[in-house]
Amino acid sequence: MYKLQITRDDLHDQLGQGIPVGTITLMEGAQGAGKSAVLQRMVFGFLNNKHSVTYISTELTVKDFVSQMYSLDYPIASPLLEGRLLFIPVYPLVGRTADRKDFLGMLMKSKELYRSNVIIIDTFSSLVSNSLDKDENSIRILTFFKKLAGMGKSIIVSVDTGEIKGDVLMPFQSDSHIYLNLVVAQVGGVVSRSIMVKRFSNTNYRVAPIIGFRIEPNIGMVIEITSVV
Repeated sequence: MYKLQITRDDLHDQLGQGIPVGTITLMEGAQGAGKSAVLQRMVFGFLNNKHSVTYISTELTVKDFVSQMYSLDYPIASPLLEGRLLFIPVYPLVGRTADRKDFLGMLMKSKELYRSNVIIIDTFSSLVSNSLDKDENSIRILTFFKKLAGMGKSIIVSVDTGEIKGDVLMPFQSDSHIYLNLVVAQVGGVVSRSIMVKRFSNTNYRVAPIIGFRIEPNIGMVIEITSVV
């Protein structure tokens, strides 16, 4: 089990005491749902429990990522220096305007992916929306993820539901061991964010079906007692 536990919140307990080893997690939601913030909390939790993480980002540079983590009071300098955290910014590799159709090939050939316990891709959909326009490509990347899972790695990918077609996303929804859907609702001027747990396999621990949360500057993720969805 790759543990997420920190003293400031109980996400670890709500999510079955951590992410099981050798699993594929799909986290989907609309833009602004809080996917990156949840993933950054997971990164800090994994590192806090001495696991190694590779984080591939389509949005942030190294400087931006470090600043973002520290703004949430998730210090990561030591894991970065120790090599337990490998941050890979996509745009310096492929360019903001470059054709990214061959990103799948680049991803699969990267030996760095095999190094860490947990591999996170945020956001997966913006990288592969063009690459996954054919069924065989979806099967190809799923087969690759399953290969990594078979090596004891856990893969977590976030998907912006506005960037990828439903029929293309369906195989990932079906084959992922863990399937999380982030939902945003507004009631009376109050914005509520929730993690809807649609599937959580390979665990013997309790998993909450709905996890309400908010993100606070200098505090990070705060788990809500109740959530309106």
